[in-house]
Amino acid sequence: MPPRKLLTVRQRRLGSELRRLREHAGLTLAQAAERLGADRTTISNTESGRFGVSPQRVRAWADHYKCPEPAYVDALAAMAAERVNGWWEHYRGELANDALDLAELEYHAAAVRSVQVMYMPGLLQTEEYARSVFAESVPVPSPTRQRRLLAHRLQRRDVLDRPNPPTCTFLIHEAALRMAYGSREVARAQLVHLLQESDRGNITIRVIPFAAGGFPFASSSAHYVYGIVPQLDTVQVDTATGSSFLDAETSLVNWRVALDRTEERSLDPGRSRDFIRGIAQSMKV
Repeated sequence: MPPRKLLTVRQRRLGSELRRLREHAGLTLAQAAERLGADRTTISNTESGRFGVSPQRVRAWADHYKCPEPAYVDALAAMAAERVNGWWEHYRGELANDALDLAELEYHAAAVRSVQVMYMPGLLQTEEYARSVFAESVPVPSPTRQRRLLAHRLQRRDVLDRPNPPTCTFLIHEAALRMAYGSREVARAQLVHLLQESDRGNITIRVIPFAAGGFPFASSSAHYVYGIVPQLDTVQVDTATGSSFLDAETSLVNWRVALDRTEERSLDPGRSRDFIRGIAQSMKV
């Protein structure tokens, strides 16, 4: 099997989970190779994600590693069985890989919890709002690239319309609500869209008002994507140069605590709707 030239976050994640299984079993690569009857290089390349792996092999390795969590093993086997290229692959080579990886994570998510400080959540952006945000990029993308960025951003929203959509909680800071990208009409239409989306049974929107004061990781916007099992959760954090994807146990625990504390300081859904409605009213021309 030829090695992969380009790895997605999920491909790397499957490999890293297999490595964690081995390490939790207390086995070195050499010991695992002897127990599995496999080549050390093959195991190493599989754990790095460079080699694919069959669901049967995942189950066999987990059995040899004496993993006591069948739901976790089932989830890993399901990841190994994935063969269908998602819609995001149509943008490969045109857009940043981290944008495609985020779309893939959302596609497989059981739930999403997001905190946004300066922008509306990507999954809830209107077309005109997203266009206005991309227009502020430095350097300004070419018209062709802007069209592709916009098409990708809008297609991400399809995950909310599937038969079993993820449960989503969006924590949005007042700064993002008042930041008028584009015209006042565009900003107001975006707020009205938030109110409409909050009517969905799977979407909760909560506002973090200025009056709430500080909160953990206030300088960062983040997307906590819940996997089928807790071990497969991932945090995507926005940075000045792109996205970081975190899956270490400590990182996941820290972000869950931070999101819990932030949510505690946010307004409840009803008061949040009133808050958004009030800002939208103030933007009427």
